[in-house]
Amino acid sequence: MKALKERIRKEGKYLGNGILKVDSFINHQVDPALMLAAGGALAAHFGAMGVTKVLTAEISGIAPALTTALALGVPVVFGRKSKPITMPEEIYIESAPSHTKGKEVYLMVSPEFIGPEDTILVIDDFLATGYTIMALVRLARQAGARVIGVGAVIEKLFEGGRARLEEMDLEVHSLAVIKQMTEDGIIFAEGV
Repeated sequence: MKALKERIRKEGKYLGNGILKVDSFINHQVDPALMLAAGGALAAHFGAMGVTKVLTAEISGIAPALTTALALGVPVVFGRKSKPITMPEEIYIESAPSHTKGKEVYLMVSPEFIGPEDTILVIDDFLATGYTIMALVRLARQAGARVIGVGAVIEKLFEGGRARLEEMDLEVHSLAVIKQMTEDGIIFAEGV
């Protein structure tokens, strides 16, 4: 997605240790027009696969998941990181290490929102190591749902997440795939 790559080049900041700061348009402040375009592009890629729900992780995955779901005409479910009192006792729960938070993160979904009748598309803002997305896939599979693929706004190819997800027999589609990041700039992979 050309507009996304231009935005990453212009506003993205490499902070070292594999961290790309895109807070000005994706993670903290969200550019709604860019997210609508991203969601439309992801929905166009996966639209013929019978998706019934989009699944993401709280919180920065919600914007691209919502716009993708809007384009597909299906609901969004997000894995919560803390259990509210409104959630039933029996839940689906998985954990994953978080690179940006520096600790293990737990993701929870209520059984009333995902079940065996669902065909799930997992959407997230970033695909890096893939561990958070893998936890979401395990949550959906615990519920008996079928996961048809994974979409990401930005992928850091060098962190190996794509390979891990493909080992789980998942189709992966990312809108901007970064091959390398240094203080000198960001290099995008082509044809991935």
